[in-house]
Amino acid sequence: MAEDLKKMYRTIMDDHFPPKMEISFVDDNNRQTLFYGKVTWTIDNVQKGLRYGENPGQEAALYRMVNGNLVLGETQTIQPGQYLASDIELLQSGKHPGKTNLTDADNSLNILRYFVDKPGAVIVKHNNPCGVALSDSLEDAYRKANMADRVAAFGGCIALNRSVDKATAEAIVQQYAEVVVAPDFEDGVMDIFGAKKNLRIVKIGNIERLQSFVGQRSVEFKSLIDGGIITQWSFVPTSRSRQDLKLAECEYKDQFFKIKREPTDPEYEDMLFGWLVESGITSNSVIYVKDLVTVGIGTGEQDRVGVAEIARDKAYRKLADRYCFESLAVPYNELTDADKKAEFDGRVAREKGGLIGAAMVSDAFFPFRDGVDVGLHEGVTAVIQPGGSGNDYQSIEACNEAGATMVYTGQRSFKH
Repeated sequence: MAEDLKKMYRTIMDDHFPPKMEISFVDDNNRQTLFYGKVTWTIDNVQKGLRYGENPGQEAALYRMVNGNLVLGETQTIQPGQYLASDIELLQSGKHPGKTNLTDADNSLNILRYFVDKPGAVIVKHNNPCGVALSDSLEDAYRKANMADRVAAFGGCIALNRSVDKATAEAIVQQYAEVVVAPDFEDGVMDIFGAKKNLRIVKIGNIERLQSFVGQRSVEFKSLIDGGIITQWSFVPTSRSRQDLKLAECEYKDQFFKIKREPTDPEYEDMLFGWLVESGITSNSVIYVKDLVTVGIGTGEQDRVGVAEIARDKAYRKLADRYCFESLAVPYNELTDADKKAEFDGRVAREKGGLIGAAMVSDAFFPFRDGVDVGLHEGVTAVIQPGGSGNDYQSIEACNEAGATMVYTGQRSFKH
């Protein structure tokens, strides 16, 4: 039985999707058609498309738009030829990519496009980031992103916004990863990656144009169980600088409430960093960031208090694992020395999971103060959220009581 399961994942599917696809939007006087071509790669002298879909047994295909210009209202799609994730170059594949590899790579680029001024690393697993960091060097950015959640990063997709140097490559091959995406690779790096034969190395040569995708929209499709399709424009965060943010204030029962403290420069940096990372996270979500590194990421929950608590709990657990692994090269969950475990637990408790001085980010408003209180009780000093709740005054009061600051984006950031 175990061997059958392993064989299932080794199976290469020959999909039956055609080489071309057309999608037309039609009204009485106009037809607008988007033309797509199927993407394949030559691997061992054989043309291959996607390995399989979300699971073995699900055929899948990748198409890139080759022609067409969809205009709806005053918005138009990204023009053909501006390829990124749909036009990857496989430098090393081992097993060629499946759907989840490409969607993980795509979402990592979705986040990474906002960060070009500093070396950055995004690690995505199951279409959600588990670690994101900016730093002064690519190696340090990767190490910080990886150690933000070393356990979840296992088998993830690593996206980097600079050419990969040997130091970064050596750090990456110390653990298991599925995909590495980068604009280029310095001499000798592919020899280092060659030791991991199934590591998929993806070069996106025009990644330098990544920032040009900021503010641009594509049309998204969601298939329903009966074959129906929902279409929508892709999400564009409008708050990308501190000038786009508003200090939290509101009126309630003829009383005016306002945040008393302006954010500091580092708080503004962390809140904007966190808000842009947030755009690539499944809702409901709450995350914590500090010093341009994710500390705890809560995803896909039904209630905002619960996801704030999950992100907090993850921050504690991941920090304990980080300290244990850095000190003893042993995962926290495998540590049997009770005294050592108590030592790490005590340190993490004193540091409140690394949340003291962190920024709290929410993709939608807090309906009551109990959500924001979760972060404030751990020492969070800055909160960024859309605002717009009838009870915003509660969150404002909570922040003022804690000496924290809070800003509104004026825009919700749901992702499903």
